[in-house]
Amino acid sequence: MTLTFDEARHFLSRIAFGGTPDDIRRVMRLDRATAVAQAVAIPTNKAQAPPPSWIHGLPPPPRERKRWSESERKVFHQMLKADGHELKVWWYRELMATPHPLLERMTLFWHNHFTSSLHKVRWTPFLYQQNVLLRLHALGSFRTLLNFIAKNPAMLLYLDTQTNHKAHPNENFARELFELFTLGEGHYTEQDIKQAARAFTGWHLDLRTGAFRIDPRQHDDGRKEVFGTAGSFEGDDILSLTLEQPQVARYIVGKLWREFISDTPDPGAVDRLAESFRRTKYEIAGLLQDLFLTAQFWAPENRGVLIKSPVELIVGTTRLFNLPIEDIGRQIGSARRLGQDLFDPPNVKGWPGGTRWITTSTLLERTQLLHRAIRGHETGHAHGMADMGQAVGANWLAAEPIDIVQATILPLAPVQPLIVGEERGQSVRQLVLDSVYQLK
Repeated sequence: MTLTFDEARHFLSRIAFGGTPDDIRRVMRLDRATAVAQAVAIPTNKAQAPPPSWIHGLPPPPRERKRWSESERKVFHQMLKADGHELKVWWYRELMATPHPLLERMTLFWHNHFTSSLHKVRWTPFLYQQNVLLRLHALGSFRTLLNFIAKNPAMLLYLDTQTNHKAHPNENFARELFELFTLGEGHYTEQDIKQAARAFTGWHLDLRTGAFRIDPRQHDDGRKEVFGTAGSFEGDDILSLTLEQPQVARYIVGKLWREFISDTPDPGAVDRLAESFRRTKYEIAGLLQDLFLTAQFWAPENRGVLIKSPVELIVGTTRLFNLPIEDIGRQIGSARRLGQDLFDPPNVKGWPGGTRWITTSTLLERTQLLHRAIRGHETGHAHGMADMGQAVGANWLAAEPIDIVQATILPLAPVQPLIVGEERGQSVRQLVLDSVYQLK
């Protein structure tokens, strides 16, 4: 059975950033299994937007930086700030124009799972390289992604693996590996963390080459015991031991459930999905396919129950109404004020999301952002958002019946019903500013 308009609209709101009536009708030709199979069969794992010119640069050696004058330090910090802004602009361009929105949705998901920040890492090319890595494996193997991210330059610096020495083990990476990346709180002991940290001693970033290396002089090669298993473990052994824990699959499935279905995962469904995830050796595309085919994903009661993140709100609005994307700097500032600054999550736990996206101040800022989006692209002789839509290529706003316009823009009925016979531009404006527009 092929999809209804509401089903196709819901599907695109979750696996992409929404869709126009034409996008929705293309999906309506498909049944659920075909729509899901096509969505996860992404033909590329690379960004389309041209990257900045400095992506392969290496940080200046510490000895050289010690000799810098105050003015040289100031110039360097200004360069880092400018590069950081350029990096954010680059990713926003990709998010807004990508022909493969699920790939970017998953890259964003992993960016909030394996967090690193410009504020802590400092060297912008390392954050770019991490973003490329997340996209490369976004729908691939979680096992492979975990192994690469553990040795990623940005992660080595962000979680202080660089200072994890035999004489003074640093527990930051081991702790977050268990708590945030694989198991979740309550599924490991403090002793597991201490022992695992010893296994990661000597894992360093060679700042002269930007490559991962193990310094044998700093590595503790003694006996460790983690998860009840003993041996002279190295870091890779700890990653393998961790992935043997059944809780890893349950933890990842639970996070993806909250990302794509609802804030309350179904325990029985999570267990079934986790078992399949483990059986396929942690293949992410297969897990997503299974997740998107659950009855809960399609259930009417799970439509319009998730709050759009600031990035989803900005990117989705830009894509839906085909708004110009020249002035991305303003949108970066808006997202920052709304609590989501790409490449600069608040802490190692990332953005908490959910209902915490909405406060009195952020709701006001969200409304003002949408006001600016409407007002900023109305021409001097345009009289409403429908006219603006024609000017920028979203002519469906004027061409489609108003019930289709409403069903496209909102996941549920508006709080304030439209007035029959009202001018089209005013109706569209009312729908965009309705609080239901904040939901997906």
